Amino acid sequence: MTAIDYAAVLERDRKGAKLPRRPFPKWFRETGWRHLIGIAVLLFAIFPLVYVFSASLNPGGTLLTANALFSNVSFESYFALFQDPNYPYAAWWTNTLIVGLATSVGTVFLCALAAYAFSRMRFTGRRFGLLTLLLVQMFPQLLAFVAIFLLMSAISDVFPALGLNSLIGLIMVYLGGALGVNTYLMYGFFNTVPKEIDEAAKIDGAGHARIFFTIILRLVAPILAVIGLLSFIGTFGEFVIASVILIDPEKQTLAVGLFQFVSNAQSKNWSVFAAGAVLAAILPMALFLSLQRFIVGGLTAGSVK
Repeated sequence: MTAIDYAAVLERDRKGAKLPRRPFPKWFRETGWRHLIGIAVLLFAIFPLVYVFSASLNPGGTLLTANALFSNVSFESYFALFQDPNYPYAAWWTNTLIVGLATSVGTVFLCALAAYAFSRMRFTGRRFGLLTLLLVQMFPQLLAFVAIFLLMSAISDVFPALGLNSLIGLIMVYLGGALGVNTYLMYGFFNTVPKEIDEAAKIDGAGHARIFFTIILRLVAPILAVIGLLSFIGTFGEFVIASVILIDPEKQTLAVGLFQFVSNAQSKNWSVFAAGAVLAAILPMALFLSLQRFIVGGLTAGSVK
């Protein structure tokens, strides 16, 4: 488009004239097919959510009766979550919140310390340490749940508060596997912070601790939010390790507790299970939406170097 044509278009827009529509074949060939793919992907992703929400409103207790979406609407399942003392949903939710917050805060702190050391300090074994963190992360905790159970059982004989059937013990297990990819992501983001800031602070007499807590942490807030959110969501829905360590119903988390609604063949109640899942998803979804702007900035900036 030449300058004269562009000026003519601006003049028509100023006078309120409408631009001619593109023919449908041309519109579909250029941009329309993208809208169709986006709508199809959106429907594919949202249908399970709608189905679970419909099942939570169906008091029938089975998923088969929920085939007709929203055929029956009742909030009995939501009230039933808080009425049966054998299934303390409120305690499960509180335990999950405690474990998730403690694990996310501990993960952010430990990974930030490790990333700062790898980014700002030069020492023997630095590169080997970074590679080791990545290699160890390739083997998830799921492969070691037998060893974790035996270890926690032995710790229970000496320190019961850190062993089996303990929220603190579960948090310690989660923190034991917190390093790895999280540290590597932070390491990449820390490298984007100019080292001249550290040098200027050192000239003024600041040490590593003061530089880390008063300067660096403020500049790397996006990646801290990303790591904290990912850690919280990961522990919020974790099932295998929590089911191995937590035994008493009052100390179980949501993932372990909700499984009891569908684990017994004689008393399966999918409606209550779906209601509990819907309520459990509210907090992670709210956190994800509120921290969404940090996720994009934190991950992209940390992948530059």
